[in-house]
Amino acid sequence: MTTPDSTAAADWWATGISDIGPGSIRFHGYAIEELIGAVTFPQMIWLMVRGDLPSPGQAHLLEQTLVAAVDHGPQAPSIAAARMAASCGLPLNNAIATGVNLLGDVHGGAGQQCLELLYTLADSNQNPDNAARDLVTSYKSRKAYIPGFGHRFHPRDPRRDPLITAAEQAVAKGTIDGKYLNHALALETALAPVPMNVDGATATIYAELGFDPPLARGLFVLSRSVGLLAHAHEQSQDPTRIKGPLPKTILPTYTGPPPRTLT
Repeated sequence: MTTPDSTAAADWWATGISDIGPGSIRFHGYAIEELIGAVTFPQMIWLMVRGDLPSPGQAHLLEQTLVAAVDHGPQAPSIAAARMAASCGLPLNNAIATGVNLLGDVHGGAGQQCLELLYTLADSNQNPDNAARDLVTSYKSRKAYIPGFGHRFHPRDPRRDPLITAAEQAVAKGTIDGKYLNHALALETALAPVPMNVDGATATIYAELGFDPPLARGLFVLSRSVGLLAHAHEQSQDPTRIKGPLPKTILPTYTGPPPRTLT
């Protein structure tokens, strides 16, 4: 018998995502036994965060963004942190969590920020070129950083071209309409010679696919977690223990007072 207390308990974690019961697992209405073998992992991600299944073209675009952001080597603080954690004997889940926890506004947040920017540009109802020029002028006057463009390591991010090409091909096929792609390319032209980076390219695709801005960061975390797993596992096979940010032979530059005593 259902009582007010049991109803309140059942409603405590009410969800429209998963429907779990004895012998039954459904996600947004779809039985897991039907999904297994019938949908790809990118399609499953879409289903979980969007509530329905994407078209094959949409799923293909999402998959390409996930592949692009998997890893950037130990130059990336998140990867380096995961490797350090593994060298300290932490299990893989802790090492991955260590890296994920470094993905904030500065390292890992540019995709979300660029997506918000593209939505703002499109909502202005201006010609893309005019909107881009006005935005660049505004940012330059404030000496502000425009997310999604330029890269501290690459003169031209090698992930930019295949992603933008994929978006252009998707426009030609009618998978996306190209509205946000036009704004992104106009912004790149206004910022020339500074090219778009992986965050700008993935944000362009996420905008075309209609993702909420916070999901851009979440999807980046999902993608980068694969690299974190790989690096943490590799490091765990190395007998070297407690690897810090620098080799033992290199000491950080000291900038404090010279040696002194209490007397």
